[in-house]
Amino acid sequence: MTELALASVTHTAQLIRSRALTVEQLVTTAFQRIEEQDEHLQAWETLDAEGALRQARQADSAVARGETLGPLHGVPVGVKDIIATAGIRTSMGSPIYRDNNPTLDAGLVSRLKGAGAIVLGKTVTTEFAMGDPARTKNPWNSAHTPGGSSVGSAVAVASGHCPVAIGTQTAGSVNRPAAYNGVTGFKPTYGLVSRRGVFPVSWTLDTVGWMTRTVTDAAVLLDVLSGYDRYDAAGVPGTHSEGYVRALTNTDPAYVPKLGIISGDIERTASTEMQAHMFELIEYLRQGGTWVELFDLPISYIHIRDAELAIHAVEAAEVHRRTFAERPGDYGTKSRARIETGAVIPGTSYVQAQRLRRQFRHDMDEGMASLDALIMPAAVGPAPKDLSTTGSTAFYSPWTTAGLPTITVPTALSVRNGMPLGAMLIGKGHDDIGLLRAARWVEERVAYSPTLPPFI
Repeated sequence: MTELALASVTHTAQLIRSRALTVEQLVTTAFQRIEEQDEHLQAWETLDAEGALRQARQADSAVARGETLGPLHGVPVGVKDIIATAGIRTSMGSPIYRDNNPTLDAGLVSRLKGAGAIVLGKTVTTEFAMGDPARTKNPWNSAHTPGGSSVGSAVAVASGHCPVAIGTQTAGSVNRPAAYNGVTGFKPTYGLVSRRGVFPVSWTLDTVGWMTRTVTDAAVLLDVLSGYDRYDAAGVPGTHSEGYVRALTNTDPAYVPKLGIISGDIERTASTEMQAHMFELIEYLRQGGTWVELFDLPISYIHIRDAELAIHAVEAAEVHRRTFAERPGDYGTKSRARIETGAVIPGTSYVQAQRLRRQFRHDMDEGMASLDALIMPAAVGPAPKDLSTTGSTAFYSPWTTAGLPTITVPTALSVRNGMPLGAMLIGKGHDDIGLLRAARWVEERVAYSPTLPPFI
């Protein structure tokens, strides 16, 4: 069971295609693990054992006929509970939607199923994917926060319930939970993956992302999920899968990335342990042949977090305008505060925030032109020992606001408390393959061997 729990998407699919493992066996084992652990972990909001096992038997029948549905044939997947799934309750982490049962799949769920994935159920989210902490526990130490709104997806992958789970990021809710729980967390360029059927947090910031065990698995999911959807206003016509896995496979063996190190304010914000870890990591990568140079953040960076907070609050206030007026008592403290703040921010401030956002994106693309990616700590430090918070978004919101692709890669466990540490790489807009190449190079050089958490 341990071997399966640590298996990547790629390895799982190979086991199924070679008939070394049936999909029904895989799904049954997944539910057994969830049953053993989730009373404590609380990673899952709603499970669909009956539906998943029915799909598993159909997938096995296809294998017996020599058919393969796609690159995710038989692979178990978790889906964040703000993403519509036909016939599976989608509650948004709120009592207001506790009985919401969609009749249609979100666009990305249709793509997952079309590629052969088996949806196990819905993973826990914070209320409306906003700031009030969820009930989910960090499997490495339950006294530490597991992170932000995609927390159930991160914990499900970290705990070996499934090799991939889908989340969303408005500020840092894919990258941060991934970092805190010791898995790979990938957020693609804004607009690359459809958000049709995803309950909005902030229309112009929301991006779908996912947690996996490896960078290659992140590319597999991008092949499956990327593509233009005319029903998503953020979509870019002509956008389609660029063969990300094939591009990774065909990377020149002599390739070494050109990385920029973000210093200054971010460097000073990181904990002493995280600063030391990153210094050692950068030196090790430099010795491995990569070109590393300091990257000076543009002046537009100074107020980009303020811009994100304004955009986030104003758009959240509009999303919830009617429901909040009718049922304010059903909102958590932090969600309520964000909505109330957004309702009184002047329109001129919102416009200024959007202008700054565009300027920052322009400045970042221009400044990174000669680089493959930027590299920085995956978080301020290990997951904080504070269950009243989901952790700081300071290391993530600037890049999310600019719509840039980002990926966190686990690199070690803290010698102080055994919690996961990692690195985050930031790519140029619409150069997701460049980011994935650089991240895989780092992953291979670090050679960190993931282990299952102790479930303290």
